[in-house]
Amino acid sequence: MKRFFSARTASLVLTALALGVGSGAASARPEQVGEVDTAFQWLGPDHKVVVEAYDDPRVKGVTCYVSRAKTGGIKGGLGLAEDRSEASIACRQVGPISFPAPLRQQEEVFNERMSLLFKKLRIVRMVDKPRNTLVYLTYSDRLVDGSPMNSVTAVAVDRSQAIPVK
Repeated sequence: MKRFFSARTASLVLTALALGVGSGAASARPEQVGEVDTAFQWLGPDHKVVVEAYDDPRVKGVTCYVSRAKTGGIKGGLGLAEDRSEASIACRQVGPISFPAPLRQQEEVFNERMSLLFKKLRIVRMVDKPRNTLVYLTYSDRLVDGSPMNSVTAVAVDRSQAIPVK
């Protein structure tokens, strides 16, 4: 009989579970705005595209909207399915922009688990200082290899208000 997991792999998986890896360690939780069904499933929930809103925890007045696929069926209903890597992002000014503290030049502001252990959807904020603009990138990654699927958006900040950078 063929072994699928080595003792080392099993140990890494158990350690990841114990440490909470893949638990969505982002500082903010998404708020679901809506969803549409994309494929009927006889058992379990349908496949769908969800739209979620993420308020940037370090930039007041900016919200990012991310659309992504959610796998349905029995595995999806139990939280065992791996969602597809494709995602789209649009960030917008939704109120007066303010910066309670200086920002890093680049930092991950959100991440969310897309599979039981190894895949995450990530959102990274970058500061384009010469244009006084916040750039947001979304992509998915895997423990073994990354994904070229990505999407980018930008929020221009009024020139009278410089973006504070550490």
